[in-house]
Amino acid sequence: MPKTNFDFDQLPHRRDTGSIKWDRYPNYSPYWVADMDFASPECVVTAIQKRVDHGVFGYAQPHAGLVESVLGYLERTHDVKVTASDLVHLPGMVPAISLACRAVCSPGDQILICSPVYYPFFNVAADAGAELIDVPHIRDEKTWRFDWVALEQAVTHQTKMMVLCNPQNPLGRVFSQEEIVRLAELCDRHELLLVSDEIHCDLILDPEQHHFSALRLPAELRERLITLMAPSKTYNIAGLGYSFAVIENEQLRQQFNTARGCTLPEINLLAMSAAEAAYRDGEPWRCDLVDYLRRNRDTLAKFFRDKMPDLKIHEHAATYLYWIDCSALNVANPCKFFSEEAGVFLTNGGPFGSRKHVRFNFGCPRAHMLEGLEKMKVAIDQIHSAS
Repeated sequence: MPKTNFDFDQLPHRRDTGSIKWDRYPNYSPYWVADMDFASPECVVTAIQKRVDHGVFGYAQPHAGLVESVLGYLERTHDVKVTASDLVHLPGMVPAISLACRAVCSPGDQILICSPVYYPFFNVAADAGAELIDVPHIRDEKTWRFDWVALEQAVTHQTKMMVLCNPQNPLGRVFSQEEIVRLAELCDRHELLLVSDEIHCDLILDPEQHHFSALRLPAELRERLITLMAPSKTYNIAGLGYSFAVIENEQLRQQFNTARGCTLPEINLLAMSAAEAAYRDGEPWRCDLVDYLRRNRDTLAKFFRDKMPDLKIHEHAATYLYWIDCSALNVANPCKFFSEEAGVFLTNGGPFGSRKHVRFNFGCPRAHMLEGLEKMKVAIDQIHSAS
């Protein structure tokens, strides 16, 4: 794969641009919201500029180039062949999960999740009037795993679906083929819909690990499956709003589309041009990005182990979001502590399912990442010097 000339060490100016990450809490250095401090690849920027030059911004639909690009991506990257009719184009990932809940659940039904997990997972059940059942992941000395016994025990006659995050945000886990098959078999056995959120699937940092998409499950296990993907995290175009669902079961796809009613907006036409370009021409940039993020991750992990051993970390194989255990600091709110004492704004672990954790976004130039880590170290050193 040819290398690009992109400079990942260049920090773009983002303050006062309407950025949630940089402008919502302007007094702090931001390492929280899940977008990266890199400009998008040139192919994406060029595609958007070309569409803007057209000068007409009326209602748009997914065009042939986008569909071909998505189908080509699925076959090339995931070894999956689906048809254009299997795709449902959507304006965002969270609305898609909410839509899936509303498509299959009625008030009083139950939805399974495994925490800690991306915080909207805790809220989508309410959109369908359903009850949320959380079966937390269990942690060993190395990583986090499914609690298979607890999952089996949690299912009742009211349980209708399970929402999976793979790769896992915030844990950085890449679930194995064996784990995904076992989870799908559990869902099949209990007649549950499996919704697989795979938005981070192109950000696998460990070369020896590979994403196993739920789309590669045996055919009999895909009858109750909705797989969700997007280019947004990978190519840093989350603000444009484009994702897609793959639903091979025609009846389920119709049920899903019917449930949307008038609740979802039209897809941004610039987002569709960006997605087409990203999936068609963005692979060299993505490979360079993953290499850079891997080195960031390794640098971050070494910094924690050598200079901040109070903060506990585990193996991290995917995403640019590191989950950090702050229990040993003995502070009530680690996120608040680092913002007030270090001037560093992190993601609060509470809404994800663990108040003693924070999430650190290392999708940024390495010097900027190290600047934040040094500030955190100073704050921790002050705790030790005061004791």
